[in-house]
Amino acid sequence: MNWIQRAQLTLQLESQAIEGVMALLDASFESIGKLILHLNGRVVITGIGKSAIIAQKIVATFNSTGTPAVFMHAADAIHGDLGLIQKQDAVICISKSGNSPEIKALTPLIKSLGIPLIGMVGNRDSHLAQKSDWILDTTVAQEACPLDLAPTSSTAAQMALGDALATCLMEARGFEAKDFAQVHPGGALGKRLYTRLIDLIDPDRVPQVSTSASLDDIVLQMSAGRCGATAVLDGTDVVGIITDGDLRRHLERFRTAQQVQASDLMNATPKLMHSSDLAVEAFQILEQNAISQIIVLNEGQYVGMVHLHDILREGIF
Repeated sequence: MNWIQRAQLTLQLESQAIEGVMALLDASFESIGKLILHLNGRVVITGIGKSAIIAQKIVATFNSTGTPAVFMHAADAIHGDLGLIQKQDAVICISKSGNSPEIKALTPLIKSLGIPLIGMVGNRDSHLAQKSDWILDTTVAQEACPLDLAPTSSTAAQMALGDALATCLMEARGFEAKDFAQVHPGGALGKRLYTRLIDLIDPDRVPQVSTSASLDDIVLQMSAGRCGATAVLDGTDVVGIITDGDLRRHLERFRTAQQVQASDLMNATPKLMHSSDLAVEAFQILEQNAISQIIVLNEGQYVGMVHLHDILREGIF
């Protein structure tokens, strides 16, 4: 057996299955989307076997992108779990054949509740297709399985169509990055959308000197702040920044540090950000300007300094 060829064939068959589902999309897809968009309840997604696993994935995607959803296993539904369906919900039932015994037992029970039933089904002549109010057609020509038995192309099509519905609902809702952060605060993705500079500032590490500060004072503040830099203030206003690189460049140029003061060493155009700005935005500025520190203000007042390493330690990237 040629492993590469077999893998390529599988991927080809699954991509063809998804392309086939694209061609089957019709006006009912938009009707289903608008129905879900205006639901007062949740989307209950059910299935049996591999379709149940796909249902769980679609539920997870819906919940993380602004569409309330819950998973109900078709076998458990007919043994008590049907009670989780509320009158304001809608049900998506996923099945390749549409004729599984559990699906046949479940559909009349759902219909008796008087709520919308959407069939994601690979057989338009099936029991599920005939009982559904709307159909999401996932018919595929063949499975990628060499025996044409194990759900492969069909599950790829189901998952892709679920993603298509989720992304359409996102756009219709105007779902934005800040909304994603609210439902996904954990992990690197959540941190990128949630972590602000105020979260990274150490109140005990706010290096600052006056414009007339001596070299000794500058070095002491840089060491105490552990940022490799210090802000330069004129009263309460930030007028510059001094980094360890500025010190090295001065010594290389003048070979002396006698009678030098902060105003002689500072960069008078430091990068400033507000404490409510996102850490990911600060990272972009640091990267674009090839610098390691950024001064943070709150209502115009200096509140601290954030180093590149502070952002990296948060696991944002």
